[in-house]
Amino acid sequence: MKKIRHLLATDLDGTFVGDRTGLKNLLSHYETLKELTSLAYITGRHRDSAAKLIYEESLPIPDLLITDVGTAIYSGSDFSEDKEWKKKMTIEWYPDEILKAAKNIPGLTCQNLPDKRRVSFYSDGPRPAKALEAKLLKRQIPHTFIFSSNRDVDILPRGGGKGEALKFSINKYVEKGANILVAGDSGNDLDMLTAGYPAVIVSNARAELAEIKENDMLFRANYPHAQGILEAWQHFYGTGK
Repeated sequence: MKKIRHLLATDLDGTFVGDRTGLKNLLSHYETLKELTSLAYITGRHRDSAAKLIYEESLPIPDLLITDVGTAIYSGSDFSEDKEWKKKMTIEWYPDEILKAAKNIPGLTCQNLPDKRRVSFYSDGPRPAKALEAKLLKRQIPHTFIFSSNRDVDILPRGGGKGEALKFSINKYVEKGANILVAGDSGNDLDMLTAGYPAVIVSNARAELAEIKENDMLFRANYPHAQGILEAWQHFYGTGK
């Protein structure tokens, strides 16, 4: 895979997807640039679900697809899985122990997923999520804990998450000095929005992102979805014309 020189690394639902007119404007802008802008979709969806969304919304095929809240990375025209990252995500990963810890916690509903790359639940507010996190810590089960949208609980391997997967991908697939923009709208995007790259929080973002400390690498868009991404790209890199 050829090294990437321009990269938009974006969440899908609520960020890249949600405003077809804004998306058309964003993609039209990229077509005017001298350099090709590569796409990385970074999503909580699993691979098949992400592929279905790409098909249903007629989205451009990405150069990188990072799924399951950053626990799987796919690249190339055949979307082959990155074996190095896959191996990293199996180290000290005990999904069955996590399920045991969650048993009998009121207000937690286990999500039905196609594999055990992550263990995810719906939580009836923050209290059940906090109870699970406390149990995992007490039992010293290695993990990364993410609670977002006031209901979604994702338990990942230690060292997992959208931010860590993005850093790994940039180090491996992206040229040094490349123009990069990271885009998101919810709590499970937090670690990638604060990973040290130029980033945008679209205007329709959930309130949980309001607490991120302001800095020069973070842009809060005035527009939602893809239109907000376009606004941020031009903020950081100009119109390119």
